Amino acid sequence: MNHKLCCIGYITRDKIVTPGNTVYMPGGTAFYFAKAVSRLQAEDFLLVTALAEEDRAAADDITNEGFEVKLVPTAHSHSFENIYGDNPNDRRQRVTAQADPFCIEDLKDVQADIIHLGTLLADDFSLEVIKHLASKSTLAADVQGFLRKVENEKVYPVDWAEKKEALKYIHTLKANESEMEVLTGCSEPHEAALLIADWGVKTVLLTLGDKGSLIYSGGQFYDIPAYPTLQVVDATGCGDTYMAGYLYKRSQGASYEEAGCFAAAMCTIKLQSHGPFNGTEEAINAILSGVKH
Repeated sequence: MNHKLCCIGYITRDKIVTPGNTVYMPGGTAFYFAKAVSRLQAEDFLLVTALAEEDRAAADDITNEGFEVKLVPTAHSHSFENIYGDNPNDRRQRVTAQADPFCIEDLKDVQADIIHLGTLLADDFSLEVIKHLASKSTLAADVQGFLRKVENEKVYPVDWAEKKEALKYIHTLKANESEMEVLTGCSEPHEAALLIADWGVKTVLLTLGDKGSLIYSGGQFYDIPAYPTLQVVDATGCGDTYMAGYLYKRSQGASYEEAGCFAAAMCTIKLQSHGPFNGTEEAINAILSGVKH
């Protein structure tokens, strides 16, 4: 069956340690993306993820939202441990277990108009898998995982060695400010977007925090505002929420600017509460309407 929109990525097993409390919860791009899409009541979405058998309840949760989930077997789930001290900005992160990389055999029956690669670590998707998926779908990707390497359970930022070959196959690429600099060596967003486009990406999305976001496609720049939020409670998964909103609207035929503004408004709502996006399309449109007036 061919779907309109698909996300391939890992739902993680997250351990959050704060003074006096330890919480286990699902996380990862695939989780935040799927949860956001479910709130938009998309009718034709496929999630492809890999989880160890003992963690499959997180996938069942997405199935219960009414979506098809293809579960790829793996010996271990991606497992992240985030340890916070008395200062919440002081975080130590470890990767305590890694899932098996996705392979072509796992994905040969996946069909969708748009496939989003929700990368978490550099080994998640090989160049061969990217080429295979690009041969039958329009590919989108968040660059974050391609820039993360794990050594002795610690996460280190690295450049993407195969970027100039791989990016030829990726239609839409998202990066935040720090990822943009690691990938391109440019600190100026317009320059970075042009360089990424030179490498073959058709649409470049650069999220710039409270400065909004920048979209470059078809030789044109689009400046997307960051809509004011009442309070910032939890930024975890904000980039995944942005991509979910943007690709959802693009799959419905929205323009680059319309899709970008919709995604930005989703992030405004997401920032105001813990966990994945839990708003509605009506609330998103209310933010957009309020800005227009």
